[in-house]
Amino acid sequence: MDFIKRVCYHEIMKKFQKNEIIQGKVVDLTHEGQGVIKVDNFPFFVENALPAEEIKMKVLKVGKNFGFGKVEDWLSQSPDRVQDVNMAYLRTGIADFGHMAYPAQLHFKRQQVVDVLRKNAHKPDFPVLETLGAEQESQYRNKAQVPVRRVNGRIETGFFRKNSHDLVPIRDFYIQNPEIDDLVNQVRESLIRLNIQPYDEQTKRGIVRNIVIRRGHHSGQMMLILVVTKEKFAGLSELFAEYSNKVDSFQLSINTSTGNAIFGSKFKLLSGKDYITDSMLGKDFQISARAFYQVNTAQAEKLYQLAYDFADLKAEDVVIDAYSGIGTIGLGMADKVAQVYGMEIILEAVENAKTNAALNDITNAHYEVGPAEEVMPQWVQDGIQPDVIFVDPPRKGLDESFIKAATATQARAVVYISCNPATFARDVVRFEEEGYLLEKVQPVDLFPQTKHVEVVSLLVKA
Repeated sequence: MDFIKRVCYHEIMKKFQKNEIIQGKVVDLTHEGQGVIKVDNFPFFVENALPAEEIKMKVLKVGKNFGFGKVEDWLSQSPDRVQDVNMAYLRTGIADFGHMAYPAQLHFKRQQVVDVLRKNAHKPDFPVLETLGAEQESQYRNKAQVPVRRVNGRIETGFFRKNSHDLVPIRDFYIQNPEIDDLVNQVRESLIRLNIQPYDEQTKRGIVRNIVIRRGHHSGQMMLILVVTKEKFAGLSELFAEYSNKVDSFQLSINTSTGNAIFGSKFKLLSGKDYITDSMLGKDFQISARAFYQVNTAQAEKLYQLAYDFADLKAEDVVIDAYSGIGTIGLGMADKVAQVYGMEIILEAVENAKTNAALNDITNAHYEVGPAEEVMPQWVQDGIQPDVIFVDPPRKGLDESFIKAATATQARAVVYISCNPATFARDVVRFEEEGYLLEKVQPVDLFPQTKHVEVVSLLVKA
């Protein structure tokens, strides 16, 4: 068998040569936004190519099961193509779909959800609702994490090319709030002027690794964090003098590791407070450097309101907010229900949630540190009977133990918010095995111009 595989691969390599020009029609898109061309049933993935386009493709790489190509010329173009797109956005993944008209993006994202429900949840005909689009298609991000590197002898800020750590210099990040971009550019020029060296991943030398900025969407408050390799360095006092009055929070994060983590374990507050304050759905939230807070505030407000509507909340309801973070989901509905109980494994987030409850004079929301699969059964044993469970997990989805603990509460409904349709579809199968049936699915576009799609769903007890 191994001999046959080697022979097949050899035949493929003979059939397709690097730099060869091949003409073909784009038949599909990958979930990352690459066009798919099939030559004698062998697929090539091509950046900046849209379905139904006829192109001339240069072969870049040929593997055993697929290859990669580059558009050399278009023989015909899709009516959904956006002309004059900045290729840096596609090459870095800042805007994977920047070359696609926004209505087509929304259609594609709904189709992604339809496809994974068919493949992973065995639901070929589930009536997925149309994707809820954003009014603001660009300049929406309230947070930036921008690497600093030396490129061609100059200190630059930008983003890494896909699948590499080669920095592509960028001034206008397109999807970030313009005030954030302006501050990134100012800091970069300050680093150049003060000769503060950027981090070098090869030599493990240098000072500044990343510039991280958070901006309150409604408040306009700004947090500036320099991720550095040491707490004291030449030029720090000048940076303090320049930026301490420009931002509401100025911090250092000291990261001495050689890995890819953005933040280090130690933070040093230089000026202002160690948080900024913003509002969501009329509630105020203190947001610390590490806190999870949706990067598209306006669209997150729509997302959460949709989740509340799906739950059909009643004044007497007891609600559990799993993966509660700093309390955005739970506190947003606290005035609609009798009690909110939230749990989170990160102590700092639970403290933030309690602070945010007090900040909004909310007394019917309670937060506890611990994994949901352990905390929920204890709450039920203590006599707390939830009517609705809200869950918004990370991309890996839910552990099976969580699903068993959640369904054991006999809550009437589970509202599942997901940032990964594939793991969501997998978890739907598990919920249905425990007697909770999928009733509604609504894709929401929290990240216009990118490959990402959020899902709000309702599962009800059979």
